[in-house]
Amino acid sequence: MATRSKRYSAALAQAEPAKRYQVPEAVSLIKQMATAKFDETVEVSLRLGVDPRKGDQQVRGSVVLPHGLGGRARTVLVFAEGDKAAEAEEAGADFVGGADLVDKISGGWTDFDVAVAVPAMMRHVGKLGRVLGPQGKMPSPKAGTVTNDVAAAVQAYKAGKVEYRVDAGANVHGPVGKASFAADKLVENVTAFVDAVRAARPPAAKGTYIRRVSITSSMGPGLRLDIA
Repeated sequence: MATRSKRYSAALAQAEPAKRYQVPEAVSLIKQMATAKFDETVEVSLRLGVDPRKGDQQVRGSVVLPHGLGGRARTVLVFAEGDKAAEAEEAGADFVGGADLVDKISGGWTDFDVAVAVPAMMRHVGKLGRVLGPQGKMPSPKAGTVTNDVAAAVQAYKAGKVEYRVDAGANVHGPVGKASFAADKLVENVTAFVDAVRAARPPAAKGTYIRRVSITSSMGPGLRLDIA
C-alpha cells in the first residue's frame, strides 16, 4: 500500500472529496495546499464524453493563456529557411534551421519544448514522427505549429500558448500556471483552458461532452470543479 507524506496528508485533510468547487474557491485552496519547496505547476484535467478510438471524435487544439505559464521560458525550435528563418529568429526562436536540424534530431537531440515548421519543410520534418510524436513535439496543422506565420507562432508559445490533446482514456490535461500566480490570474487561465476544450467539441460527440473537471498542483491532491 502506497504511503503518503505528512505534507500531502495535511493538504488532503483540507479538501472535501465529495464537493464540487467553484473555480475561485478551488484556486484559493490549491494555492493554500501547494506547500512544496518549489513553485508548483497548477494543472487542469478534463474527462470527456468522446471515444478517442474514432477519428471523428478526436479533440486537439491549443489556447493562449491570458497570463502565460510562468516558470522558465519555453524553448521554441523552428524548421524554416531563408526569409522565414530570419522571421523566426527575429521573433525570438531559440533554434532555427532546416535539414541540419532534422539530422540532429534524428540523432536523438530533443532539447526544446515546442517545434514549429513552415509547410515547405514538412517533407523533411515528416521523417521525425517516431522521435517527436511520442514526446508531443511533432509539428501539426491542427495545433497551429505548421504555419507560414512563424513569427506569430513563436511569439504565442513564448507568451504561454498551451497545446492539448485527448488521450486514450478520453482525458485532456494541461498546465494553467504556477501556484505563485495571483488567484484571479489562475482563475482566468483555468477558465480559458476549459472554454477552449469546450469549443473543440467534435460534432460526432454525443451526450455529455465534459463529464468531469479537476484541478491540482504538482504535489497536491486534486479538487473537482463545478463548471455547470
